[in-house]
Amino acid sequence: MSVTAPQGFEAAGVVAGLKSTGRPDVALVVNRGPRKVGAAVFTSNRAKANPIIWSQEVVKDGVVEAVVLNSGGANCFTGPFGFQTSHLTAERAAELLGVSAGDVVVCSTGLIGTGDEVFRGKVLAGVEAGVAQLSADGGQAAAEAIMTTDTVAKTVAVSRDGWTIGGMAKGAGMLAPGLATMLVVLTTDAELDAAEAHALLRRATGATFDRLDSDGCMSTNDQVTLLANGASGIRPDLDDFAAALTEVSDELARKLQDDAEGASHAISIEVVHAASEQDAVEVGRAVARNNLFKAAIFGNDPNWGRVLAAIGTTRAAFDPYDVDVWMNGVRVCTAGGPDRPREEVDLAPRATHVLIDLKVGEAAATIRTNDLTHDYVHENSAYSS
Repeated sequence: MSVTAPQGFEAAGVVAGLKSTGRPDVALVVNRGPRKVGAAVFTSNRAKANPIIWSQEVVKDGVVEAVVLNSGGANCFTGPFGFQTSHLTAERAAELLGVSAGDVVVCSTGLIGTGDEVFRGKVLAGVEAGVAQLSADGGQAAAEAIMTTDTVAKTVAVSRDGWTIGGMAKGAGMLAPGLATMLVVLTTDAELDAAEAHALLRRATGATFDRLDSDGCMSTNDQVTLLANGASGIRPDLDDFAAALTEVSDELARKLQDDAEGASHAISIEVVHAASEQDAVEVGRAVARNNLFKAAIFGNDPNWGRVLAAIGTTRAAFDPYDVDVWMNGVRVCTAGGPDRPREEVDLAPRATHVLIDLKVGEAAATIRTNDLTHDYVHENSAYSS
């Protein structure tokens, strides 16, 4: 059910001492298959962590042999020393694996500003320990090693006609699009070339991870990497592969949403009959980022007025006095005015569905978010301590 579900991949997760909890904190995913195709999508934040800067260069030639990931420190805003740490991490892994350092992607997650000599030493030691523990059954251990404020490891796999896609993800806070905040590794034993892998990954992330908007905060370390090794010997229909990759990505995005820091509601905001998909996304995102709306859902209050107020801030095409809004199956607003009594809406379940009908076109999109809770504020007020 993880990155080692496809043929020809090994993984490991080990304890390197980066976390004060003593839990696993360094992971490796290694491609042992006949092809070494790699593609990645990175944060669009201008403030990028050192592993992002390193990995952006690695994937340019479409070849990736291995991914090294650590939790317990972001190695961001740690200067040239931090970039050298990412470089040394790739070199150590490459030396032990017998590959080129320029084909090793590096990922880090944790507190920004963490990345001193002690950090470097622990990461490099973790790489050595991880290589020694690589196995075809190591996917779950790797998924556990990249957790930070996550409460559960997030893995998934799907199989189609002789080929498989596997994946693991971490993320529970700072979840906002462009790319959404997370570390994700996707693997497949299908045959793809580098251009196809890049295009299909972009397509999948655009429809899934980029529509997860938990708290509107974009990280410096976001990265989604796809490795394809052709070990199945099967070249899939690209539309079929795209659908499967989107399915895996969507399931991981859902798991990220379900584990959002402090959340008591997982909210899906579905926008229909928009003039364009871009309009639908903009409207959904405006609601997802509205703290008043999110606070109302936390209080089990079907306050549809906050939905209309939020979408009114967008540039999307619609008449605000001809919009319908449903909450958990009850139409609480029609044509910009009250409809069913609020008392009919049950917001007690964690799963919350908001449907917004703009009545101007045929496009649709769904944005995932969560409510704003006391626990979220408490957890993030104490994060660095």
